[in-house]
Amino acid sequence: STLMRSSAASDVYKRQEWRINMNTNTTGRNNVFNVTRFTKLLLDIAFVCAIITWLALPALIHFYGNYSSFFARYFLVMWLLFASAGAFTISIIAELRKMFATVLADDCFVYSNVTSLRRMGLYAFLISGITCIRLFLYLSPAAIIVIITFFVAGMFSRVLAQVFEKAVSYKTENDLTI
Repeated sequence: STLMRSSAASDVYKRQEWRINMNTNTTGRNNVFNVTRFTKLLLDIAFVCAIITWLALPALIHFYGNYSSFFARYFLVMWLLFASAGAFTISIIAELRKMFATVLADDCFVYSNVTSLRRMGLYAFLISGITCIRLFLYLSPAAIIVIITFFVAGMFSRVLAQVFEKAVSYKTENDLTI
């Protein structure tokens, strides 16, 4: 009987040790942490690329105007629409970068993330609305996809903000209890 309990306890210990080893690479650092840092790096690269693209918009629209007479004719309107949507996209990435900083600090359930999620939802709705305006000028299937995608992303961000708000209040309550 004692031998069976010892064997069972040993099996449990081995399973726990296996789980720990599966979550740790050869340097002893947590794989989840490495994935998070890699995602943060990708986000930083996307942020820089978005700013460069936003700054190059006039040249890009002018270049595309060589192939589309509509873009050449309505250069200023297209630039205003793309520049405003691009600014909100950069704002979304900036909010994501702020949120990732809290993840890396291992303190993600904070009210600043709730605020970031609400802002991202608003920015996504604004991008969707700006793209709707563009439909009246230049109808394309890609524009419809952008509208739907950013509308859903806005809804998702708003719902996630509410979930985070509850989590923050539970965490605060729990911290006060201890």
